[in-house]
Amino acid sequence: MISGGLKIIENMLGQLPESERKIAQYILQSPHDAVNCTVSELAAITESSGAAVIRLCKSLGFKGFQELKIRIISDLGKPVEQGYRDFERGEKSEDIVQKTLSNSIQSLRDSVEVIHYEELKKAVQALLTAKNVHFFGIGASHIIATDAQQKLLRIKKSSTAFSDTHLVATLIANAEPDDVLFGISFSGETPEVINVMALAKEQGMKTISLTKYGQSSVADLADMKLFTSHSAEAPFRSAATSSRLAQLFMIDILFLCMASEQFEETVDYIDKTRGAIQFLKDRSSN
Repeated sequence: MISGGLKIIENMLGQLPESERKIAQYILQSPHDAVNCTVSELAAITESSGAAVIRLCKSLGFKGFQELKIRIISDLGKPVEQGYRDFERGEKSEDIVQKTLSNSIQSLRDSVEVIHYEELKKAVQALLTAKNVHFFGIGASHIIATDAQQKLLRIKKSSTAFSDTHLVATLIANAEPDDVLFGISFSGETPEVINVMALAKEQGMKTISLTKYGQSSVADLADMKLFTSHSAEAPFRSAATSSRLAQLFMIDILFLCMASEQFEETVDYIDKTRGAIQFLKDRSSN
């Protein structure tokens, strides 16, 4: 059973209108009671309306209240998670290792909770059928873009990962009908990524976004929206490390989903690229 109802609410809480936020807060505070309510009962308890409950479900990305309840019931059956742990001045290296490990694992688990599988499938199909895939991100997100490009090039999928907006604009202007622009921005509000996504939209190009969960300018411009979790990170900048790992994790998922769809071809391409790299290593050692 797919879980993640509570995690999605946590991620979206700050973006909800007041009428929906008070319902969401009640669900987070009393999930066991909430899943035993009907729409009208939940509306009465939270002094809202049935329409507000339904709007909340839509805002969270669910088809209805029943789907939300199923996800929450699955959440309640899981072991209690440790959560994110922040670092302190003079922390022992042994403790830093354990906290970094714990935060990284938590970030990956949280991101799995917010995956929309239909969107994931659409993104995989778009990448498989694309003639060219143009990844674009600024700063730390550019690292994710170059990792994605490297993976696709290994399986003979033409791709780019430029950080220069003018170069990317040129690629968009000359894009083929099935080309894809893949915008990466954890905040979803990076101005350069917003502008490039808007240009791609204007040109009628297919777009995929990878942002933190929830509404954002980048996600709003995307045909296919992919997310990582963000709600419960520790306040220290170690959180950025966990976020980056979650983004790399999503790129790995996309790559492996593509490989599963074209398994034999992928194995053949990887064998060829591995052989080419080994040839260069052998030449260098002689």
